[in-house]
Amino acid sequence: MVSFMTMGLFRKAEAVTNVDKRSSLLAQYAPQIMGENLNSLYNYVLPRVQRNEAMSVPSVAKCRNLLSGVIGGLPLNLYRKSTGEELGNPIWVDQPAINQPRSVTMAWTVDSLLMYGVAYWQVTEVYAEDGRPSRFKWIPNVKVTFTTDLYGMEVTQYYIEAQPVPMSGVGSLITFQAFDEGILERGSETIRAAIDLRKAAVLAASTPMPSGVLRNNGADLDPKEVAGLLAAWKNARNNRSTAYLTSTLEYQPTSFSPKDMMYDEAQQFLATEISRLCNIPAYMLSAEANQSMTYANVLDERKQFFSLSLAPYVCAIEDRLSMDDITARGNAVRFDVDSSFLATEPMERLLVIEKMLSLGLITVEQAMEMEDLTPNGSEGLE
Repeated sequence: MVSFMTMGLFRKAEAVTNVDKRSSLLAQYAPQIMGENLNSLYNYVLPRVQRNEAMSVPSVAKCRNLLSGVIGGLPLNLYRKSTGEELGNPIWVDQPAINQPRSVTMAWTVDSLLMYGVAYWQVTEVYAEDGRPSRFKWIPNVKVTFTTDLYGMEVTQYYIEAQPVPMSGVGSLITFQAFDEGILERGSETIRAAIDLRKAAVLAASTPMPSGVLRNNGADLDPKEVAGLLAAWKNARNNRSTAYLTSTLEYQPTSFSPKDMMYDEAQQFLATEISRLCNIPAYMLSAEANQSMTYANVLDERKQFFSLSLAPYVCAIEDRLSMDDITARGNAVRFDVDSSFLATEPMERLLVIEKMLSLGLITVEQAMEMEDLTPNGSEGLE
């Protein structure tokens, strides 16, 4: 009797331990609030510039497409941290969302990190054996709010369209954090200036001549006559640049011409400022005179572009997907940058492999594998 009771207690304790372990895997990490822009359900602060407004600025759109396009196209693989061995990819590594390609999901994740400083994935499926997520979907930032603890430091509850979501398991949110608060917040004044300048340039282009006043030196006219005179003046200026006025009318310009306003110079200056805002070389936005480049320094520029512009977003995504609540401890998710974006010239790679072979650092089979060539004997092939 005692032995059976003892065994029952041990089994119950083991079951509780398994439940606790499973719960720890299910629980998604709610990150600490970073920066000074609190965005909660009860204290919702919109960015001073909206995303659709910012994307109307060509320089902002190009910066966004450079970052999202390059990172979205990078392959994603699972590795063992201790050896660097490439492991078989879980299904979510190749395709996080069931209804869209991985490149699209990654591109919009980088978009959120750039614009808002934070990105959200919602868990749609989990693995039965350990409760870790197996599928996700990207959630727009404008749909997500949250509440925090009393001190505004830790997230206590997430909401999607004002509806609370679970803090673990299916329906919970995975939060990616960038290294700052996003350009919509920290660069709002620069982006707003570019938007206003674009509006002024469009207005100047749509107006055939500088805005001004028609001064009547004769008898006052009836309001209807004034309206008709202004309409006729506008219509005539749309058809011809030369104007004729009677002796009682005088035209007095009240604004400068587009040339006097130096719209081109101002737009070029703001394009340079936006390139600094997004940490992208100005020549990539045509914001400064481009130097002629050979194939060799194109590769060097790519390395610099990755190190200074892409790396912060790549690291933010890699490190979050490698955390224990998503990836098993000891493994890491990494973008395959070297074989795609930073791939060197074939002859240069062969010279390096030849040197490694001569030093005995690798075998011929390993060298063939490095170049994705079939090993001798074609093992495993029919």
